[in-house]
Amino acid sequence: MVQPSKRSRSIASRLSETVMVGLVRGVFGLARALGPERSGAVGAALTRTIGPLLPAHKTALANIRAVYPDMPEAEVKALALSAWDNLGRVGGEYPHLGRLFDYDPDSPVPGRTEVDGIEHFLALRDDGRPGIIFSAHLANWELPAICAARFGLDATAVFRAPNDPAVARVLHEIRSETMGGLEAARQGAAFAMQGALEKGGHLGMLIDQHFTRGVPVNFMGRPAMVNPILGKFARRFDCPVHGVRVIRLPGHRFRLQLTPALNLPRDPDGQIDVQGAMQVMTSVVESWVREHPEQWLWMHRRWRVPATVQGKVSSP
Repeated sequence: MVQPSKRSRSIASRLSETVMVGLVRGVFGLARALGPERSGAVGAALTRTIGPLLPAHKTALANIRAVYPDMPEAEVKALALSAWDNLGRVGGEYPHLGRLFDYDPDSPVPGRTEVDGIEHFLALRDDGRPGIIFSAHLANWELPAICAARFGLDATAVFRAPNDPAVARVLHEIRSETMGGLEAARQGAAFAMQGALEKGGHLGMLIDQHFTRGVPVNFMGRPAMVNPILGKFARRFDCPVHGVRVIRLPGHRFRLQLTPALNLPRDPDGQIDVQGAMQVMTSVVESWVREHPEQWLWMHRRWRVPATVQGKVSSP
């Protein structure tokens, strides 16, 4: 049997990706035609139907049971479905990100999005210092990066690209239209992130996912591993660190909340303690999740801590 050449496989791969990009753009075009409310509702209906059939649903149920051991089983299942609902809405809302964020502090008429803590955004923008902003997969977590770009905050959003190259390409196109600097989480990304801070810019990053080479923290009463890079940068640059979250409100609306700068723990030499800083940030995320658990990404295998580090995690 004649084996396909390396060149023919490369051509086939590029052709397949081109076709997939066209399909993904077609789906997003349909979502645009539906409008943000209807496309979000369609996405929610799909994930509420398909989600429980996927292996990730078992992960979600197990996570919820572990965090809320006294929760009745009916409520556990309802919470998992609500999380699928939120995830589907996020997917349906992607083509409309620019329209979703319509906050105008001078408008007497409220829009789809309101901002609590805009004064912190403005202080970050105008203080002439680098800064760090952490967030979590809550509600539509893409909106803070758009807020930063709209209000002139020099910020680089660090994101994890989807595994499917076609989806990753189209999402990057959408993000590029509405957001400021973008940096994919990949090998060598730390140098680009450091460069942004050295120029007096700001970093935005989601910190609520498992990181194998991370530091242990206590999250929702259980040990978890978190990427320490924001703590390391906070230590190196001794810059302000803020948290930002999104809350999904009734009536297809959103609220962005930016915290004041956190008071991070320091070592005897007066430098920011990296693990302690990551614990403080993680504790803020925990308070957010506990307030709106139905809007968080429970399907992720968040708690994967090697037995060798289990005993190193203490309560915050």
